[in-house]
Amino acid sequence: MGERKAVVQRETRETKIGLELNLDGKGEANIATGLGMFDHLLEQVARHGLLDITLEASGNSASDQHHLVEDVALCLGQALGQALGERRGIVRMAHAIVPMDEALALVAMDLSGRGHAVIESDFAGDRVGDLPTTLISHFFQSLAIEGRLNLHARLLAGSNDHHKVEALFKALGRALDGATRLDERLQGQVPSTKGIID
Repeated sequence: MGERKAVVQRETRETKIGLELNLDGKGEANIATGLGMFDHLLEQVARHGLLDITLEASGNSASDQHHLVEDVALCLGQALGQALGERRGIVRMAHAIVPMDEALALVAMDLSGRGHAVIESDFAGDRVGDLPTTLISHFFQSLAIEGRLNLHARLLAGSNDHHKVEALFKALGRALDGATRLDERLQGQVPSTKGIID
């Protein structure tokens, strides 16, 4: 199938981002966005998704966290699409249910070629560390649209915002690992009755 890697560069008036993704990695992360909590959450995706992610991102304004998180999600989605190519031989659909102490999160996805997201999450506070909680669902939505995947993310239980958001990102990593995995039985075929994922 060849190497399933991608490199994405994005520079706008608001952000500058360089991202490298290896779908068949070891869970190694080298991430620097300037937002400590965001770095931590993306490291969870890499580790639990067995993806190698190298990411350097900066915003032109320290207060403009919205564009930074959104653009990182867009770049990650674009890299995912590039690395998957025609999506031949992949499992395609997967889900993960992940606990973290009292919190429980579900992420289900279909790498269908059609971007759509349904996010059900609520947080008690306005921030988790230095990350506004309103940006959590926006990250998932932006990733789904740009990565052309159907994504459902739902918090099933929890009272601690840190635990809830970390469970969501760990579940995202686990679901990505399952959905992007190659199934030898498919022998490189596109996992669709249409013969194409577009």
